[in-house]
Amino acid sequence: MAPEGAPALVLAVPGVPSAVSRGLAEEIISIGRSELPGLDARIGFLEGDDASEFPSLSGVLTAVATERAARAEFARAAGHEVPAPTGPDAVVVPLLAGPDGDLLRRVRQALMDSSAAAELADVLGPHPLLAEGLHVRLSEAGLARADRARLFTVTTAADGIVLATTGGEEAVQAAGITGMLLAARLAVPVKAAALDEEGSVAAVAEQLRREGSTQLALAPYLIGPEAAEGLLDSACKEADCAASEVLGAYGALGKLAVAQYSAALGLSQGASAH
Repeated sequence: MAPEGAPALVLAVPGVPSAVSRGLAEEIISIGRSELPGLDARIGFLEGDDASEFPSLSGVLTAVATERAARAEFARAAGHEVPAPTGPDAVVVPLLAGPDGDLLRRVRQALMDSSAAAELADVLGPHPLLAEGLHVRLSEAGLARADRARLFTVTTAADGIVLATTGGEEAVQAAGITGMLLAARLAVPVKAAALDEEGSVAAVAEQLRREGSTQLALAPYLIGPEAAEGLLDSACKEADCAASEVLGAYGALGKLAVAQYSAALGLSQGASAH
């Protein structure tokens, strides 16, 4: 249960706002509320507009701070003793699987542009639950066995995985950690590449082929909204291979969002690795 008066969890959604990205964020928030009942959870868009149905991150943070101050004022006016607020008004959890310097700079700017006292939590990965999610998406696409302990085989199963992310070299390094966990699950080599660096995906695909992989698959280490349209299609053509879907509203993302919120506040609630 969320402590009384706990800060709001504000999910920072990157990319061009759309009904799809809002639905994805709402699903993740819903899972987060089931993980931590009583949680005040909101959604703010990095490219949002407060005059539209996609409120900006800075606007949502300002609204949270205003509401918190109004509740305290109302309680005082009603004669209740109101302790001085402790901790931030909100904890911002970036909806990112790994670090993306440019997007995180914009999140920090939104925090500064708001009137809220807000804390920035870590991105969601690397984490074993994300490796699990990547495995699930690959198996759904017929590119990996659902369980390597089972005896049946998938004829299209890949023998080498390009783990594609955005955010440059730092993101590739972080994706490599989840990649090692995925490689252990699949018992095939996994190498990370940058979708937003020209030639990176092709170079990694070529390296896997040189090392003996003949049937490659591209696994997007992305939640979805952070990738520019067409980026994945281009990467698949570059690597000449099939791809699984982005992580999307994979259930563990809600757990991880709450885990990062809790860690930022020093609460014991968190996601467990499977």
